Amino acid sequence: MSQQQISLPAKLINGGIAGIVGVTCVFPIDLAKTRLQNQRPGQHVYKSMMDCLVKTVRSEGYFGMYRGAAVNLTLVTPEKAIKLAANDFFRHHLSKDGKGLTVFKEMLAGCGAGMCQVIITTPMEMLKIQLQDAGRLAAQQQKPGMMAPTKLVATNTMLSRSYNSGTVVSAPRAVSATQIAKELLHTQGIQGLYRGLGATLMR
Repeated sequence: MSQQQISLPAKLINGGIAGIVGVTCVFPIDLAKTRLQNQRPGQHVYKSMMDCLVKTVRSEGYFGMYRGAAVNLTLVTPEKAIKLAANDFFRHHLSKDGKGLTVFKEMLAGCGAGMCQVIITTPMEMLKIQLQDAGRLAAQQQKPGMMAPTKLVATNTMLSRSYNSGTVVSAPRAVSATQIAKELLHTQGIQGLYRGLGATLMR
C-alpha cells in the first residue's frame, strides 16, 4: 500500500500504537541510562546497566523499572500526531506536481517535523528524567557515608528543585509528573519545562 493511500487518522493511530509499544520495550534501558548518567563522582550507586536494573527491581519492584513511563505513554500519541502531521504538511509543500521528493527535500521535511515535535518532546523528557532519577536519589541516601549533612534539605522539597539545583534531597517522597510540572511552572515559569530545548532541537 502506497503512503498516499493511508489517511492521516490511520497514520496517527499507527504512530501512537508504535510509540506505546516502543516505550514499553525500551523504557527500562532508558531508565538505567538516566540513572547511570546522573551519578556524581564519589556517589556511585550502580556499576553497570544490569546492576542498575537488578537493584531497581530489588528496591522498587518490577514496575520500578517503569518509573516515569506514564509521562511518555500519555504524551507519545500527541507527539507522534504532531510529527506525522507536520511531516505530511512539509512534504506536500515541498513536492512539485505530485512528483516524488528528492533525498534532500525528504530530509528537510523530516527536519521540519522534528522541530515541531519538540513542543511535546522537551517537557516530556524533562518530567520523565526527573521521575526516573527519583529512585537513584533514594538508593543513594540509603548508602552510609554517601552524603554530607550540609547537603541535606527539607523532606518535603520537590524532586524538581533537587534535579535542577544539583542538591540531594532527604527521604524523597513519591512525586508525580503533575507535581513536578506545577513546581517548575511556579518557580521558573514555562522556561522550566523547556530547559534543554536547544539540545533537543539539535538532536
